[in-house]
Amino acid sequence: MSTRPWIVDDDLWALIEPLLPPWPEKAPGPRPVPDRLCLQGILYVLHNDIAWQLLPLELGFSSGQTCWRRLDRWQRAGVFDQLHRVLLAKLNAAGELDWSRACVDGPHPGEKGGADTGPSPVDRRKTGSKHHLICDGRGTPFKVITTAANVNDVTQTLALVDGIPPVAGRPGRPRRRPDALLGDKGYDSNAHRDELRQRRILPVISRKGSPNIKGMGKLRYVVEQTFALLHQFKRLAVRWERRTELHDAFVSLACSLICWRRLKKTHS
Repeated sequence: MSTRPWIVDDDLWALIEPLLPPWPEKAPGPRPVPDRLCLQGILYVLHNDIAWQLLPLELGFSSGQTCWRRLDRWQRAGVFDQLHRVLLAKLNAAGELDWSRACVDGPHPGEKGGADTGPSPVDRRKTGSKHHLICDGRGTPFKVITTAANVNDVTQTLALVDGIPPVAGRPGRPRRRPDALLGDKGYDSNAHRDELRQRRILPVISRKGSPNIKGMGKLRYVVEQTFALLHQFKRLAVRWERRTELHDAFVSLACSLICWRRLKKTHS
């Protein structure tokens, strides 16, 4: 990783720039700060987890308030979800997605309060939220959902599966379904197994009170690795955004950056 990972290189900018909503040609007020600089300011906050008002002006990314407004504007336009889909399609075209299985998990990070928070099952004196993740067999993130910390993992199984975006990049219709879904005992539910089978997905989920499925740990380690990658973005390890949609914008951006790094490795 670069020592300055918030710097947007030309190749990544070429993918992002067409997705950004245009500014009105006759907009009142001074000329807006260039989008590329604002994006780098947003990435600086994502990587370093500083308060918006503490974004160093000497970096040239404009003020934290300006970058925050741009994040809000782009989130409303769906820019970050679109970028994630574009990069998934490129990985799919390169044969870098493993559709033979997907993995789900939902560990508990230490996050601040805000919307979608509830008592932590670890420490009931504190409120917080948690991430639920589904990734492909190689650990590429498909979808992350933010919920209150006391939401059981099993309740998000179908939301995660149905939240996989249509991934183009190969001949035929965009793909949305893995062949199998791997989950630990926290996802044990016969009703959800039936729903997965109706979606033509094989449920490979350990049952409570029974030994773990042989070899499951070796197959599921990729989802733990992906969580570790997500929480290297310090803004995600501790949630500060009161508005869930802005936190989710950071999550989508982080997923896109993970995909971008993997795509660069295929061309190196």
